[in-house]
Amino acid sequence: MEEMREFRYPRRLVIRRVLQALSRATFSLLARLEIIGQENIPRRGPLLVVANHFGYADVAAMVRVAPWPIEFIGGAINPGAPPLASFIPKLWGFFPVHRGTSSRYALRATEAVLAQDGVVAVFPEGGSWATVLRPARPGVAFLAARTGARILPLGFDGLLDIFPSLRQGRRARITIRVGEPFGPFRATGRGREHRRQLDEIGHEIMKRIAQLIPPERRGHYSDDPAIRAAAKGTEIYPWADKTEESFKRGERLW
Repeated sequence: MEEMREFRYPRRLVIRRVLQALSRATFSLLARLEIIGQENIPRRGPLLVVANHFGYADVAAMVRVAPWPIEFIGGAINPGAPPLASFIPKLWGFFPVHRGTSSRYALRATEAVLAQDGVVAVFPEGGSWATVLRPARPGVAFLAARTGARILPLGFDGLLDIFPSLRQGRRARITIRVGEPFGPFRATGRGREHRRQLDEIGHEIMKRIAQLIPPERRGHYSDDPAIRAAAKGTEIYPWADKTEESFKRGERLW
């Protein structure tokens, strides 16, 4: 009960409704948006929502398509992000995770929200340092196995074209594809076996996302060996040897 009081769901309803309305208006003004598969969106949770993460606009796209007061798990510090991309998530409110580490706070918050039939969004790749699909970080599989929540996959395409298209005097074509919910998952092993099971869950999540984006963006999950070969190296996590203090000191990420 204490967890429920601390992580009450839903929260910040007024500001989130305003931001959702702003998101709808912005996408209508700046882009030609098509949402495919809306019939796959459950009316309520408990639900983990996952998507590819290629740029800062992905969060706005998630807000645009979500019919619920969605919660986010996100990086506590976003080095290099433009001011607006840092300000809006803070205004919305999210559960912070220090990159490259675990977060008991985010885990407790996620479990509490899902226990209230809530919806939590997480970008499995853990950052937007590449424009092709990469393997999931272990956190999303851990959350899925720990909570037993079903997973809703989304695929974003065209968001990187918004501002280049505007500079050319046209609106970008953006597609959001909503896949069918899947899961739940469980990981019953211990030690290396537990990690192997989590890796399998992570790969399954990314395969579901890959089905929702163009073939040339599927990276490590492409059926084309040439595309997989071209994606080699993007799986390297830029923050593996960095700490939050490194970010605060302004050290280079890569």
